[in-house]
Amino acid sequence: MKKTFIAAALAMSFGLSAMAQTTNPLLERRFNTPHEIAPFSKITTDNYREAYLLGMEEAKKEIDAIVNNPEAPTFENTIVALDCSGSLLRRTAGVFGGLSRSCSTPEYQQLESELSPLLSAHSDYINMNEALFKRVKAVYDQQASLNLNTEQKRLLDKTYKGFVRGGALLDKAQKQRLSEINLQLAKLQLQFTQNLMHDTNQSYVTVDNISDLEGLSEGDIQKAAALAERTGAKGKYRFNMQRPSCNPVLQYAKNRELRRQVYEMYNNRCNHNDQYDNKAISAQIVALRLEEAKLMGYNTFADMQLETRMAKKPENVYNLLDQIWKPAVEAANRELGDIKEMMRKDGIKGEPKPWDYMYYLDKAKQEKFSISEAEVSQYLEINNVLKGIFWTATKLYGVTFRERTEDYPQYHKQQQSWDVIDENGHLIAIFYSDFFPRDGKGAGAWCGRFRPQSYDGTMRVQPIVTNVCNMTLPAEEGGPALQTVDNVLTMFHEFGHALHSFFRDVQYQGTGNVERDFVELPSQINEHWAFEPEVLRQYARHYKTGELMPQSLVDKLDASSKYGQGFATVEYLAASYVDLDLHVLTEMPKKLDVMKFQAEKMGKRGMPTQILPRYSVTNFSHTMGGGYSAGYYSYIWAEVLDADAFEAFKETGDIFNQEVAKRFREEILTPGGILPGDEMYRRFRGRDPKIDGLLKNRGFLSAHPSQKVSTEGKAGK
Repeated sequence: MKKTFIAAALAMSFGLSAMAQTTNPLLERRFNTPHEIAPFSKITTDNYREAYLLGMEEAKKEIDAIVNNPEAPTFENTIVALDCSGSLLRRTAGVFGGLSRSCSTPEYQQLESELSPLLSAHSDYINMNEALFKRVKAVYDQQASLNLNTEQKRLLDKTYKGFVRGGALLDKAQKQRLSEINLQLAKLQLQFTQNLMHDTNQSYVTVDNISDLEGLSEGDIQKAAALAERTGAKGKYRFNMQRPSCNPVLQYAKNRELRRQVYEMYNNRCNHNDQYDNKAISAQIVALRLEEAKLMGYNTFADMQLETRMAKKPENVYNLLDQIWKPAVEAANRELGDIKEMMRKDGIKGEPKPWDYMYYLDKAKQEKFSISEAEVSQYLEINNVLKGIFWTATKLYGVTFRERTEDYPQYHKQQQSWDVIDENGHLIAIFYSDFFPRDGKGAGAWCGRFRPQSYDGTMRVQPIVTNVCNMTLPAEEGGPALQTVDNVLTMFHEFGHALHSFFRDVQYQGTGNVERDFVELPSQINEHWAFEPEVLRQYARHYKTGELMPQSLVDKLDASSKYGQGFATVEYLAASYVDLDLHVLTEMPKKLDVMKFQAEKMGKRGMPTQILPRYSVTNFSHTMGGGYSAGYYSYIWAEVLDADAFEAFKETGDIFNQEVAKRFREEILTPGGILPGDEMYRRFRGRDPKIDGLLKNRGFLSAHPSQKVSTEGKAGK
């Protein structure tokens, strides 16, 4: 990218004279706030635009300085200098990236569209810079004589291989084509994400009569009425496609037609042949990824992606999925028998439909175990749940939490902020929690960072970490926000990611991240404590009386915990298969219809017709948005690890065993990506993981003998 290109874009966006007269907080060397947290309310969209453009300009100058350094390439003047470059761009992206997902506006989306091609070109300027790569390679080739420590070796290895994967070894024509592909992919993935945000937040099923809402709680009805009023349908009831809005309908609404409408609208987001349709976009993304892989010398995009992950090859992923698929389908079919029986009791003839599954599975669960989700939710008020999450972290790792919402910068009235303090009284991180759905917030739940852990000289810079979710809102303002069991697990899950960020302690930016199929280990193991009796006693209190969840209900919760795992596992595995199936294509079919492709693949695997993949391709942001492309399997891969790792605690007879917790923190949570995931796991556990824990957790163990899962590439056998 030429320097004049960014300068022209900058001048065009603002006018350079206007820029000089405007104070931009992002351009200050340090934020004048507690712990240099971004002053969110003072930063405008124009500030972000200016900081991004100047950040790219500054980063380019830093790259040019490395390239033009007359001294011979060394680890410090090339690898470390490159790792330190782009600080303004990195800081700006950290703040804007977090807010664009949690507080999106039309202005933010327009800015994302403007920046997407510029950022893609900037990335290519670095990755395909021949002179820069020549210096990196010179250091890489002499590594044996450099006396580097473990982290430095890892940084050098990741830096060199990152350049190779970025196209450094391609010829001029190939580099040009790769740049074009990267640019197109950036635009398409952004368009996919923005379309999905629209269809999730602004697609509605509207109900005229309250009689059609039989089965829903008074709180859910009130929220539907409030949504209708906010969106111009006062006096009616509305459900959008955020899970807290549509899930109660699918689980509790007696009206089968209403369940059908909600299910089909949710499942068919961005599949309506309108301006927000993602079918053609998804097909283009798949085609471009395959072309990129071929250009880089791989047979498939999955081969290229998995090379740097624990799984290594697509066949290792299929091997793991196939081990779980058969027992999961068998369990789902047993659950289907229960559903048919419940429908028969309701006088409904014919086969169950997908929109019957959650409703009648819940009724069957109530009948089998005398337990209802509504009853359990009375004890799962969100603030109490968060106290339980904090208590568990304190018990395991000695960290404590001090709320600081009043004096820390806020980006939205719904969020809260906390100091994270270690056992020695030192501040190690800032934590922002943001739990409720709203317009402009993406679907699902995630852990992000406004600022990653780093070092300023010898001083550790604390990370600023966020948990962003879409939990169940209070029925009325100021009322209790009662959560489902799944929501509680999600809160524990995302906080596990947060713990990973709190404790991470690496010297270099380039060694901070672990493999995609390892990253879910810290989050998923944290779920294991959520409903342990000792933990429930800390937070599961009735929202009215304050009484602890009675032991009889705890026992029912434990007894019923595996019921429904057939359905949950099949819908997850189905999405994982489709993601991988799309990315192991060696040639693109003519006029690929991604929805027909999905249906054909599921039909060949014998998937029960009453279950659809957890996400349809047109709303599958994990893969089409780019974060988990050819990688949605990562959750189940990591579940092999987390289930086996939790057994390390249980084997001691103490789920808070301090020796095991210390080892988990030191070997898994602290090193970042200094070591490969398989090596970190073996350091913690003393061996490769076994699949038994996963099968046991999901109620499938009887179907499989004990076996190890090699994290070096062979999952299972």
